[in-house]
Amino acid sequence: MSKLSLQAQNRATLQRQWLIERHDATALETIEHLVGMQAQSPLAPYVGLWTRLNNFEPGELAGLIEDRKAVRGSMMRATIHLMSSRDFLAFRPLIQPMLEREVFQNQTYGRHRLEGIDIDAVLKAGIERMTAGPATAVHLREHLAPLWPDRDPAALAHAVRCLLPTIQTPPRGIWGKGGNPAMSTADLWLGSAVDPAPSVDDLVRRYLAAYGPASVADAQTWSGLTRLAEVFDRLDLRTYTDADSGRTLYDLPGITLPDEDTEVPTRFLPEYDNLLLSHADRSRWIDTATRRQLTLQEVLTRGSTLHNGRAAALWKLTRPNKQTASLEIEPITKLTSQTWQSIESEAHNLLTFTAPEATHDIKRIAD
Repeated sequence: MSKLSLQAQNRATLQRQWLIERHDATALETIEHLVGMQAQSPLAPYVGLWTRLNNFEPGELAGLIEDRKAVRGSMMRATIHLMSSRDFLAFRPLIQPMLEREVFQNQTYGRHRLEGIDIDAVLKAGIERMTAGPATAVHLREHLAPLWPDRDPAALAHAVRCLLPTIQTPPRGIWGKGGNPAMSTADLWLGSAVDPAPSVDDLVRRYLAAYGPASVADAQTWSGLTRLAEVFDRLDLRTYTDADSGRTLYDLPGITLPDEDTEVPTRFLPEYDNLLLSHADRSRWIDTATRRQLTLQEVLTRGSTLHNGRAAALWKLTRPNKQTASLEIEPITKLTSQTWQSIESEAHNLLTFTAPEATHDIKRIAD
């Protein structure tokens, strides 16, 4: 098997993540290529699309959500993902076992709070409430509490949210709008049931097309699924060896890897971008010394700036007033003056996208 250095893995994944060159694709094509986008921060996908596409405008994604061609719901790792509606219907059943574990093992809402309850009756009652219209968590609690007065209504509502293929409906996730998350189901919102025979093989192939080359552990980290080794074994895949760890890395046959010395531009990623979440070993993005200084939560809850393909800084956009948009940039590695100039230039582009009408202010937090 050919050996791949971390640099080679970095460039390969950046290329298929569309972070070396912006692409001329639609937002829907991009969402499907990425097999969804992390969206627990409702507006993060807008930045994620902007950083990958030429001429992306927020109204394109907002229109997809309002027209029900894209949805936001619980998917990989039991977190909210923006998916195309067809991908949500195709892959949501594969995630069900993980969501069931999350519900019944959850220390806040699961454990003894759901012990002995007729969970099918709870889900039926949840559907009845959402049939009347999209329901917030408060609506669900108010509907379920009188039916099970001796149970924690928050735990019941949590079970409904996770165990049913629920979708967060607009205006949540719409650029320039907001509101508390309100839920419907795939059947009610899309008029279609989830796929009764979902293909885990297709899911693995799609993962490798967007995040490979990758190990079995990487795919399991991304999806939250277990026992994927048997899936990898039966697929026709190309294999590499990680030059540092000796791990076996898998990829789709026929994909040509870029030169590991390929130059890459500075890119701004939104908070929780799946690029940084989709491998068990994140060494291809963040060096060991930096990982020891920062928790994963610190990295993910703010935007990340990639320079030369690796995380170099964290960023946060603030609006001190309607007239000003401020971008705070905190280096997590030593930045040369040339690196800072490249980051600052792309920061201005990000501000132009997110706040075109405002005065822009870039603040560098001390190294």
